Amino acid sequence: MTRTATCSCGELRIDVVDEPRAVGICHCIACQRRTGSVFATLAAFLPPYTVTGEATEYVRIGDQGSRMVFRFCPRCGTTVFHTEEGSDYVSVAVGAFADPGFPAPRASVYDSRRHHWVRLPEGIATYETDPD
Repeated sequence: MTRTATCSCGELRIDVVDEPRAVGICHCIACQRRTGSVFATLAAFLPPYTVTGEATEYVRIGDQGSRMVFRFCPRCGTTVFHTEEGSDYVSVAVGAFADPGFPAPRASVYDSRRHHWVRLPEGIATYETDPD
């Protein structure tokens, strides 16, 4: 199975293969600012994946020193995916798939930063910070 995630204008896209290895929600302040929302929902995929179009990169250092490279469309500004140095996974913004049937998240990280009015799905694993 191939899934395609795109930016708002369609200039940047990523095609991933197979089911996501993980789907999660992040409530950290950096993800809130990056998305303009109160959390980010991401799906992790292993290679192979194909990127079409040009991406602008933004590098952010995580709380535990990991270096994450976020790719966004230089035309419309949509963040579509990111990678973490030293990891094979690519993390794709679930909303960029525009698929209401996409698998639900199974984990919620930085729950200590979750807005009090956000309700999580039943049975989801929660972590006060990043469990890694």
